[in-house]
Amino acid sequence: MSVAKVSEISASSEKSFEDALVLGINRANKTLKNITGAWVQEQKVDVTNGKIVRYRVNMKVTFVLED
Repeated sequence: MSVAKVSEISASSEKSFEDALVLGINRANKTLKNITGAWVQEQKVDVTNGKIVRYRVNMKVTFVLED
């Protein structure tokens, strides 16, 4: 039997939503062990002078707790 925990994180990128996801998972992987999945709750963009300047994602990351 295993027990999992969910942690909510936010990440951003100037390139794309996909890049923000990759950066967020890579960063979470530095402190959370046994990440098994994530789901995106929200996507948002920051706009300046009519242009997208930053892509933001809020996601929940699932990881399995060690015994």
